[in-house]
Amino acid sequence: MGNTDNTVMLYSSQSEAVVNFLGRDNICFSKREYVVKKYGESAPIFVAAYGWFALEAEKYLPKPEGAEYPYWAFRDLHSVEPSTDSRILQLCIPTDEAVFFDMYDWNKILCLQYIGETKTDEARFRQMLADYGIRKESDVILTNFYPDLKRQVQASWQRLFRHHERIKAGDTAGVESVQAGLWRLKKEWIV
Repeated sequence: MGNTDNTVMLYSSQSEAVVNFLGRDNICFSKREYVVKKYGESAPIFVAAYGWFALEAEKYLPKPEGAEYPYWAFRDLHSVEPSTDSRILQLCIPTDEAVFFDMYDWNKILCLQYIGETKTDEARFRQMLADYGIRKESDVILTNFYPDLKRQVQASWQRLFRHHERIKAGDTAGVESVQAGLWRLKKEWIV
């Protein structure tokens, strides 16, 4: 990371359909309908999280025409989870084509959890929920019973992008595992 040519090596698991599309058209965009099809019954959680990401990530990297949702890529190969009918692509991407963040912060959003400034802040928030009698943190988002807490959780998600500029510059200190959102995939990026 932090190459002098302003590129970064990333890994991404993509379906054969995406790989074939790239081979044919040289560029590929992810769509909401693909996410709905892929996740089926669980799609509403992913659509909510990806929709939020798409709106917020655009503040850091404008979405090109044709893009709806991001593709995911990782700095470390061990962070990639291949699925059936997929291939792991090694990609050399210009740093200005990616939005960078800590994978563990993104997982908190997927679990509809609070992202604290620190571990202590997160523990304080969990204790506050316990004091309210809330056993499942995701209930704050999935029900309409806790509007103030829901706003706090959703506001905390802005912290997802707190490391973007540092990671983009090659500084990954304090980031457990670098993940990137890409508005598109290009055939020319495949190593």
